[in-house]
Amino acid sequence: MKQLLTTLLLVFVVNSYSQTDQKIYDIIDAISAERIKKDVKTLVDFGTRNTFSDTISDTRGIGAARRWIKSEFESISKNCNDCLDVFYQKDLVTKEGNRRVPHDAWIVNVVAIQKGTKYPNRYIIMSGDIDSRSSNTMNFEIDAPGANDNASGMAGTIEAARVLSNYQFENSIIYVGLSGEEQGLFGGAGLAKYAKEQGWDIIGILNNDMIGNIKGVDGVIDNRTFRIFSEPVPPTETERERNARRFYGGEVDGISRQLARYVHKNVKTYMPEMNPMMVYRLDRFGRGGHHRPFNDLGFAGIRIMEAHENYTQQHQDIRTENGINYGDTFEHVNFPYAKKLTAVNAINLASLASAPPAPKNIAIGGIVQPSAKFKWDKVDGAVGYKIYWRDTTSPTWDYSRYVGNVSEFVLEGIVIDNFFFGVASVGKNGYESPVVFPNKTFR
Repeated sequence: MKQLLTTLLLVFVVNSYSQTDQKIYDIIDAISAERIKKDVKTLVDFGTRNTFSDTISDTRGIGAARRWIKSEFESISKNCNDCLDVFYQKDLVTKEGNRRVPHDAWIVNVVAIQKGTKYPNRYIIMSGDIDSRSSNTMNFEIDAPGANDNASGMAGTIEAARVLSNYQFENSIIYVGLSGEEQGLFGGAGLAKYAKEQGWDIIGILNNDMIGNIKGVDGVIDNRTFRIFSEPVPPTETERERNARRFYGGEVDGISRQLARYVHKNVKTYMPEMNPMMVYRLDRFGRGGHHRPFNDLGFAGIRIMEAHENYTQQHQDIRTENGINYGDTFEHVNFPYAKKLTAVNAINLASLASAPPAPKNIAIGGIVQPSAKFKWDKVDGAVGYKIYWRDTTSPTWDYSRYVGNVSEFVLEGIVIDNFFFGVASVGKNGYESPVVFPNKTFR
């Protein structure tokens, strides 16, 4: 009887609490457009943040910018009883073999880690870029304010740290300013390599690159829509995994795509006024961002950014030509919009940092049967599991069933041929892991 009551209580907790959590709404409300505006102005006022600009001055160049960012993280940490571990992570980049490197220099990232209470070695990362550029990325002396690209993403990362440092989470959160993005994604590559060397278990990285523009070069003005870029499958997949996809599916179900779907669902739940647009591509056409080096090493990573870009304000010297004002300057950033996209990040950081690890070794069966069968390895911290499925042409997980604290289950009446499936872990607080696509079969 006691066991039955315990089971019923857990089911009640999961079913009721998993709907919405007031804490997430509080996090949304706490994000400040004014603080983001102030931080963007500070970063712009360093004149240029080109990776190869002045590192000695206290008022100009990337050296002053990264020291200021570090001091902001340290101030946040002081206000939360030293809850952040703040440090520089750096790698040397050389001119030889790098066409966008004018001279040898240290690529310095500013890292702030908020350690998890239960899973300190599991990390969800939010990144912004420190550096900026002019029309010629090799010109490290000319002004390059980089207000939207990417002071907006950097300011959003600092603001997320300010707000989330007031809470404790089971998993660790990393807030980081990455350098060397404009010259070849050097900062992301360095931190991803460092993560591998340190044995970090990375849940995923949310790369924020340009989150403050609402007026596109095409004339569209939109302060609700944003894009989530994600690659379909990891570049590290094996030949066996590639062959399996041919017969079992999964062409659009890699770990980064599941992270994108997680963000999409969470935003639809807590910020229904927003319009998250999943883009089935690593990044913009032929272009790149700082999530890619993490993807290259097999980590989940996505890019969150504005939906409508204005190319007259990207990678441009400040000038006026034919009546058009060029340059990535402060007045073009929409701070209420930057606040919304910062909140998008913050609520997903909080949700993922509150969730148990994802289930392991998910097997699927049910060939030529009127049901779909599943087996998986249980994980620490999960009180139950949820099976998701969707039409094969649907971009989102549209159906789900909570199946309790079991390691196998049969979905009766669901024909395996007509759907894609996945399984997520559910914690006692109702938070879920990202969905995991099956990686093996059984009969």
